[in-house]
Amino acid sequence: MTSLKTRPFERNLALTKLGLGTGGHFIAHSMANVFRGAEGRKTADQAFYVERATELADALGQLKGSVMKAGQMLSLYGQYFLPPEAVAVLSGLQDDTPAVDWRVVAPVLERAIGRHRMAELDIDTVPMAAASLGQAHRARRKRDGLELVIKIQYPGVADAIESDIRSLSRLVGLSRLAPKGLDLDPVFNEVREMLHREVDYDSEANFTSEFQKRLADDPRFVVPRVIGDYSNDRVLTTTYESGVSVRHADIQSLSQDRRDRLGAHFLELFLTEFFDWGMVQSDPHFGNYRIRPRDGGEDQIVLLDFGATKLFGRGFIESYSNIVMGALSRDADQIFRGAIDIGLMDKRFPPQVMNAFAELCMQIVEPFEALDSGRIPAHLLTPDGLYRWHESDLPMRVGRIASRNALSVHFRVPPREIIFLHRRLAGVFVMLSALRAELASRDQLLPVVSALASDED
Repeated sequence: MTSLKTRPFERNLALTKLGLGTGGHFIAHSMANVFRGAEGRKTADQAFYVERATELADALGQLKGSVMKAGQMLSLYGQYFLPPEAVAVLSGLQDDTPAVDWRVVAPVLERAIGRHRMAELDIDTVPMAAASLGQAHRARRKRDGLELVIKIQYPGVADAIESDIRSLSRLVGLSRLAPKGLDLDPVFNEVREMLHREVDYDSEANFTSEFQKRLADDPRFVVPRVIGDYSNDRVLTTTYESGVSVRHADIQSLSQDRRDRLGAHFLELFLTEFFDWGMVQSDPHFGNYRIRPRDGGEDQIVLLDFGATKLFGRGFIESYSNIVMGALSRDADQIFRGAIDIGLMDKRFPPQVMNAFAELCMQIVEPFEALDSGRIPAHLLTPDGLYRWHESDLPMRVGRIASRNALSVHFRVPPREIIFLHRRLAGVFVMLSALRAELASRDQLLPVVSALASDED
């Protein structure tokens, strides 16, 4: 169990000390670089970025709360402007974190639901999971034995957001990790808004209930039921839903057919969320999904934690469909039209950048290409023409296209809708890879995007 620094003074002091130390390291590093050759400077710069990012990640992990969650979000945006070494380290903040002592969170629960309601429950004071903004405890309702999960927000988290964002912004500047002259205010404004949403458990309860309602009649998915008597804007209580990680031996030992079906269902869920509902659970962390194997029945996917749910307007969805449909049909003009409409590209970009972006999009849709297109590497197809998700190095190939064409010169920080949509898309790829799924997915995607995409010339 860890302690929790909840007072703004304590948190600001910790970050200020780190910032001063980082500034001193930068001066020493710059002076030493004067005496290094080109290769030596490159190696030293890489080591410097790793050291500074590690210090930042360690400090955020110890502070927890909104500043750590902001660091997690920064790792998403950072892939567009931070050194790769720094992004790799900050991405580690996505992992589960040590819990705090029950005595820290029990008063939050008591204030939220009252002593009378707490007395109705048997609560396991050892948390089952912990994250940056709060932790979850198993419980049982005494009168009927209903198994519950109580998600309790850490004290002071919501009140510390403004102070934490200001401190983190200054710290990133002092760390010299971001390019000189880059205005990070828009990034931190986005992070601030998202943090305020994620500490609003009333909103999360509403999204949880909405997903539960929409999927209630679909036997492939399970969504916990919100228990309003034990919930408010700082505490969220739901039914406990059993399941194991996709990496669990019980799941990995399932037959290929069962794993393929799970993969197809997971992909279909994403397509439904985005293209049909315009409502996407954008956090692909494996902890938010569990698998419930059912011998003799349909294996189920248990969906958890809807705090990162994002809403997408129909205009954005239709424009994005143009990008996807253009990539599938090799129509660069349709790709450009969709990308410009959502602010991802600009008509003033030079032709080589536009063409590089089109190439990038056409590469990304590889798993959905027609089998007779000749554009899927032979080793990624089974004899039956199924795409081997777990064998694919597609993310690496896409990354090479982006880096060799210097797209980053023109693309700084894309619209936030893109960042969180692609975060979930990456999660889909990882999930299908973890399931070792082999799928022909074109028929799942094509009807959806062709119905939404524009056929303008």
